[in-house]
Amino acid sequence: MAKLWEDQELRLSADVLVIGGGPAGTWAALTASTNGSKVILVDKGYCGTSGATAPSGTGVWYIKPDEKLREEARQSRYLLGGKLAEVPWMNRVLDRTYENMNKLGTLGYPFPKDDIGDPYKRGLQGPEYMKLMRKVVQKAGVQILDHSPVLELLADEHGVGGATGIRTQSGQTWTVHAGAVVIATGGCAFLSKALGTNVLTGDGYLLAAEAGADFSGMEFSNAYAICPTFSSVTKTAYYRYASFYYEDGTIVEGAGSQRGRSIIARNLLQGRQVYASLDQAPEDIRPLLRVNQTNFFLPFDRLGIDPFKDKFPVTLRLEGTVRGTGGIRVIDEKCSTIVPGLYAAGDAATRELICGGFTGGGSHNAAWAMSSGSFAGEGASQFARELGDKAARRQLKSVSTTTFTKSSTGSDKAKSSEAIRAVQEEVMPYDRNLFRTQKGLEGSLNRLDGLWHDLREREATLDLEGVRHREATAMTATARWMYNTAQVRTETRGMHKREDFPDLDSTQGYRLISGGLDQVWVHKAEETKEAVPQ
Repeated sequence: MAKLWEDQELRLSADVLVIGGGPAGTWAALTASTNGSKVILVDKGYCGTSGATAPSGTGVWYIKPDEKLREEARQSRYLLGGKLAEVPWMNRVLDRTYENMNKLGTLGYPFPKDDIGDPYKRGLQGPEYMKLMRKVVQKAGVQILDHSPVLELLADEHGVGGATGIRTQSGQTWTVHAGAVVIATGGCAFLSKALGTNVLTGDGYLLAAEAGADFSGMEFSNAYAICPTFSSVTKTAYYRYASFYYEDGTIVEGAGSQRGRSIIARNLLQGRQVYASLDQAPEDIRPLLRVNQTNFFLPFDRLGIDPFKDKFPVTLRLEGTVRGTGGIRVIDEKCSTIVPGLYAAGDAATRELICGGFTGGGSHNAAWAMSSGSFAGEGASQFARELGDKAARRQLKSVSTTTFTKSSTGSDKAKSSEAIRAVQEEVMPYDRNLFRTQKGLEGSLNRLDGLWHDLREREATLDLEGVRHREATAMTATARWMYNTAQVRTETRGMHKREDFPDLDSTQGYRLISGGLDQVWVHKAEETKEAVPQ
């Protein structure tokens, strides 16, 4: 890899640039490198410890190649997702996930053994998983730039071909010229303080949109997770074992982890605190639950609460597109976007292909991350290879809508923080985002449009405050794509709930494609065929 220092700027070149160091990014980098490409991976945090996967355990959509088991797996989200998933994509993800999970075993992941002594591969411990992925990626020759958020993409007539950013620990700027770019920056949780989401602010969406990419399923981006009021750990799957209570000990009828979160939200909106207890968990599996999700129990242990016996107060914490399904639209099996040279993977890309309009939870998301990451790595590697000699003669320019300067004012930090709070006020309340109405959406969009235009008029600095400005801009853009598509879908489908249209409309069995920056647009995609046998 070529490297040049000039005017305190780090300049690098590679065949493939991967933006994001979570599971999708590391699988993309590993696959591209394995396919013969020189790869650079840049991470906003520290590759191996940042992001939603790294701090906790997760299930994995790992299904053996048995047709009956695979059919059950396909059906598991199909109806919940409003029949928007696609069987061919489900099959491809199931196949690649099976392959990659088996590969993890050969790479040294310490899978536990089941009752008959076989490796149990339907779950991963985030810390061990991501520590291993960093080690494997480095061994494959990938160069990692930690604490190096991207500020803008670079492109020319051939498509996207690099990026620039800042190394936040040194203040040094960097530029990477590459044959192709993979966006694996995760979703957007709007700085809700859900565990591991502090770096997930929709940056990749903004970068992609500035380059001309579009989105799919952004109305399915209002995922809320059940969480103790005293904790940031959002592991809703454990609440399948929960009973929900009012303060007087009576049962909250209809409350649950999958279909009953709305009941919890409506009570919280009315000022009625809801309590949970994992009292339905069988005695014999309680020790296993502790082993599988150690950090879930730490807040309870610190407070002297036994979650299997005691009642504890819960809330719903916004996870946005991290657990939602909306994201950058991919147009082929290599996870290409509509922009040449630009690929999307993991939470940054739409998961409608395998989940439709309902959350993939942990298992589907984990499977999508490792499979789409490897698909995108293959595609980006091939694109860079086909550029051939053109790669060395590219005249790349920024496609950012933000103007960057080197000087800053003391008010920059306050302005970015103010903008972030303003976005949160539109997306976090249940009665604006979870329970949607035409009037509510219009009001939020009026305020978000004003905020967007205010942010667009500001210059940003090439430093940490510039990163904060871009985060505020990305969060605002994400909310506008979400709410504009939510206006067009005049029904209730998947996780998208319209109070004024409470029923599913069989004539709206299509995806909604959105895009645009100053002017957001939304249009209908071709109707998805119901290919799963009913």
